[in-house]
Amino acid sequence: MSTSVPTKPPVSAPRRARDDTRLALLFIAPALVGFLVFLLWPTVRGIYLSFTRFNLLTPPEWVGLDNYVRMLHDPVFWNSIEVTLYYVVLNIGIQTVLALVIAVMMQRLTRKTWLRSIVLTPYLVSNVVVAMVFLWILDYQLGITNNIIAAVGLDRIPFFTSSEWVIPTIALVNVWRHVGYTALLIFAGLQTIPETVYEAGRMDGASEATMFRRITIPLLRPILSLVLIITIIGSFQVFDTVAIATQGGPVNASRVLQYYIYDVAFNRFQFGYAFAMSVGLLVVLVVITFVQYRLSRAESSDLD
Repeated sequence: MSTSVPTKPPVSAPRRARDDTRLALLFIAPALVGFLVFLLWPTVRGIYLSFTRFNLLTPPEWVGLDNYVRMLHDPVFWNSIEVTLYYVVLNIGIQTVLALVIAVMMQRLTRKTWLRSIVLTPYLVSNVVVAMVFLWILDYQLGITNNIIAAVGLDRIPFFTSSEWVIPTIALVNVWRHVGYTALLIFAGLQTIPETVYEAGRMDGASEATMFRRITIPLLRPILSLVLIITIIGSFQVFDTVAIATQGGPVNASRVLQYYIYDVAFNRFQFGYAFAMSVGLLVVLVVITFVQYRLSRAESSDLD
């Protein structure tokens, strides 16, 4: 009687890991092409043109560092830097505080979706439309605001025509438009803080103010750093409201750097000098972003 020896099933060759590199490159390609064509190439081209005399009508003429030397000795340029910094401080300071308050209230009191939609609504309105509406609302003679001020017996306020009021007015107009978007960014960051941390704080007898100071702010630091970087960069690039409402006036009181660059390029056709100022603004933003990132320790979190 013969016995059959069991045979082992054939060992199949190990499956090779699927390589999705080509598929990933296919999906990345449209964004990469857009980045190269609409961002990287214009940036490199602009840096080159900043060393030239260029007016669109004739070929660029190489002038070396002349545009940068002119920039350093241009009083209007330094005035525009000062005006822009004043605007950024007002805009970012008020906007960040209000956005933080709104976000915490949405987090602690209610999380209704419709409320978030209402908060975001001003951000969906075009900058140009916002500027035109507030130009009418704050008009010295016909504006609703000044009519109410006059009705209660106070002097009318020249919001857009006074060198004292123009930058605070523009800053508050843009705070109204952007505060909802900033609040939603902070609100998203608040969702990452575990509720158990607040429960432990309540068990220890901490008040809401104490938990906000000792728990919310430290744990929210990375998100606040990111929000500040985004909003500061955006504030340095303010243009629409100034272009519609004041055109840099009165007497350069609202001539922010972006509007001065536009004026030099498209009204005076001095594109080489405009590119030099744009490169200067780029350097300033890179330095501010790097310093802020390092000082705020945005790469670390107290939740780790």
